[in-house]
Amino acid sequence: MFPRRLLVAWLAGARGGGLLALLANQCRFVTGLRVRRALQIAQLYGRLYSESSRSVLLSRLWRRLHGRPGHASALMAALSSVFVWDEERIQEEELQRSINEMKRLEEMSNMFQSSGVQCHTPEPKAQTEGNEDLEDKEQPWEMVMDKKHFKLWRRPITGTHLYQYRVFGTYTDVTPRQFFNVQLDTEYRKKWDALVIKLEVIERDVVSGSEVLHWVTHFPYPMYSRDYVYVRRYSVDQENNMMVLVSRAVEHPSVPESPEFVRVRSYESQMVIRPHRSFDENGFDYLLTYSDNPQTVFPRYCVSWMVSSGMPDFLEKLHMATLKAKNMEIKVKDYISAKPLEMSSEAKATSQSSERKNEGSCGPARIEYA
Repeated sequence: MFPRRLLVAWLAGARGGGLLALLANQCRFVTGLRVRRALQIAQLYGRLYSESSRSVLLSRLWRRLHGRPGHASALMAALSSVFVWDEERIQEEELQRSINEMKRLEEMSNMFQSSGVQCHTPEPKAQTEGNEDLEDKEQPWEMVMDKKHFKLWRRPITGTHLYQYRVFGTYTDVTPRQFFNVQLDTEYRKKWDALVIKLEVIERDVVSGSEVLHWVTHFPYPMYSRDYVYVRRYSVDQENNMMVLVSRAVEHPSVPESPEFVRVRSYESQMVIRPHRSFDENGFDYLLTYSDNPQTVFPRYCVSWMVSSGMPDFLEKLHMATLKAKNMEIKVKDYISAKPLEMSSEAKATSQSSERKNEGSCGPARIEYA
């Protein structure tokens, strides 16, 4: 009995310096980590699923885990690292909307030739009736820059202090294929874009060819650098002689927010390229529609100035990088040859996805898209 009394006295004594105090501190630390992790999981699935979907998921998890607590932590850890492609992949409809917009603007090309004219996008009213989320599509476009081969518009995004921007431009000294490939090649961009801190492909979808990228870029001093996590998908439509690239911000569990950078959570970009003749002959028109929220504290006019001046600068750097790759014969991956040229339907892609996994280097699962 004497040794037991000594042990109890030692555990209870030392005023916080004994084993009980150490155990208590350790429990508080572990509990804090568990709570923070649980909150992160809840926030993640709050973004990925609707309320009804979350209820179904939680009820199924409860039934499976009830009575088997030993497997709960392992299963939750596995679920927290899953990216739900069914919710986040870029659909065919998004690509087609961008192509249709290019066609509508081509029909109004006579308006683009006039200087200082305020244009309205020819959106049918039927598309916005009864849908408040699309009201901003009826906002007029304001001309910001009007040059012979470069025209820039902007329009306010309803309910925010931000603008959406649109560029319609022309290049005659490079081919559409070269310009398209340089824009997609992340390794080459690290060489010609001095603002890039990091640019990596995180995950690819074998069904649609969509891919998730993590992009970290410098912002003008004294602002912090920004990082983007976004999904992108591209397609080449030979029948209609068009190329399209669509990107938008997403959340990915393998790229948590870093205190070193400011995460940009609102970002959209659509680029459509129309060759003047073919993909391999010089000359094409392009339409770029872009918006993001850089999370700055500067007034609206400052943010507008930064974007309005930064967009032409980026496009010119992209153009010069394409010229350099062409003239110096720098090797750039040919993305047009790497993917099927025609825009396949989602249903067809889904039915063939299991076969593609075994096709080796010919299938999208094996292709280095970027």
